[in-house]
Amino acid sequence: LMDSAVQRFDAADFRARAGRHRPEDEVTGPGPSYLAHGDHALNADMVLGIDQKSLRDAAVLIPVIDDGDEARVILTQRTATLRKHSGQIAFPGGAVDPDDESVDFAAKREAQEEIALDPRLVEVVGRLPDYLTMTGFRITPVLSVVKPGFDLVPNPAEVDAIFEVPLGFLMDPANHRQESRVWEGRKRHYFSMPYGDRYIWGVTAGIIRVLYERLYS
Repeated sequence: LMDSAVQRFDAADFRARAGRHRPEDEVTGPGPSYLAHGDHALNADMVLGIDQKSLRDAAVLIPVIDDGDEARVILTQRTATLRKHSGQIAFPGGAVDPDDESVDFAAKREAQEEIALDPRLVEVVGRLPDYLTMTGFRITPVLSVVKPGFDLVPNPAEVDAIFEVPLGFLMDPANHRQESRVWEGRKRHYFSMPYGDRYIWGVTAGIIRVLYERLYS
């Protein structure tokens, strides 16, 4: 629940909130637990139609920079040539490989491959519930605090740009718009969070919404 005092958006507070959260402890009422959060709740019939047995495991890193009172979150803009989610705003991440020792490891590995984020600067502090995508992935969002001092370089095969957004902006529900569009003949509802000239929507906005619901609402 929201603190009665002025809400903080620094990395220490984020770490504490993540530490208190246990995805497996959630009580969500009838139906699968993943229907209770983010934009899954807006598209229950579509999400229930996903064949979970065919989903491929993936992980994304939610990197919160430990830098003063106003923590920032690292995001990327994917290249336009990628087969899935091309051109979209995304967290660093990708499919979990068979030799990855954990989803945490996979998220840090992908962040190193995509934006050269040194895994030694990344402290994993928690996870969010799995997020299912219409494109065939079961994504585990891995919450992390990142020490400053990194030198990020986009991998041109996957990333066009790297940018940062204040955590306080992303955790303000006033910045969460609900929109809809027709996708494969059906209306799909989703969140969007425009930030300057960046348009955050789809899977990334859905995961950010879950982060808000689980840690800050």
